[in-house]
Amino acid sequence: MLLAPVVWALTVGVAYFFFAKTWWFPPPINQHGVAYDAQFMRTLVVVGVIFILAQFALGYVIVRFRNDGRGRAQYTHGNNRLETLWTSATALLFLSLVVMGTKIWAGVHFDEAPPDAIPIEVLAKQFSWSFRYAGPDGKFGHIDLKLVNDSAGNPFGLDDKDPASKDDIVSASLKVPVGKPILLRMNSRDVIHNFFVRELRMKQDIVPGMEIPIHFQADQIGIYEVPCSELCGLGHFQMRTTMQVMSVADFAAWQQQMLAQK
Repeated sequence: MLLAPVVWALTVGVAYFFFAKTWWFPPPINQHGVAYDAQFMRTLVVVGVIFILAQFALGYVIVRFRNDGRGRAQYTHGNNRLETLWTSATALLFLSLVVMGTKIWAGVHFDEAPPDAIPIEVLAKQFSWSFRYAGPDGKFGHIDLKLVNDSAGNPFGLDDKDPASKDDIVSASLKVPVGKPILLRMNSRDVIHNFFVRELRMKQDIVPGMEIPIHFQADQIGIYEVPCSELCGLGHFQMRTTMQVMSVADFAAWQQQMLAQK
């Protein structure tokens, strides 16, 4: 008799922490994040209702069919019609949720970036991040693997003999202007890394030998953590940087400051 109340109490407790949002995501900073959260909440409500009903039904079955020392146990082959019905309903429900969520995911990973998106090259390596911006000429300079030198501040292997590379900006943190579309072109030097910004609701694996594009727009000024969320080696815990969303004027001033230091 005590098992059913314990099951019901645990169900209520678990449901409370989810629906009260006791531990929750940080607020989103773009429209993709808003849509992502809305779809997550729809999915959570659906599975939450099913979970609660199932656990209360389990408690009822425990009480209703408990062993009270009377009668004999009976065996049943089940009901094929009911099993087909609830299996089909479950498949239809969850496939519908998957289709709705796929549209949000594809908007970032499959849709083309806007033509005016600012291109930024991302280099992930054990255990740090590097970001490269085209200079005033709007062109990325030539790079050469033979010229890669982290200690000299040249993680990309910029070729100084190429005029287009002389005004390229290399930064250890990601700087983006608020309200502007951004196109990241991501590469890994060694192992699989993962670019993750919670507030953007975006995660993307970075695979060696592949250039992986992803685009977004940040609509709220602030500084946000960018950790590597793929176990990439013994120093994985220290592979993190920040994304600073700046006003358009501050972003232009930062670019001028970086160019003045070259």
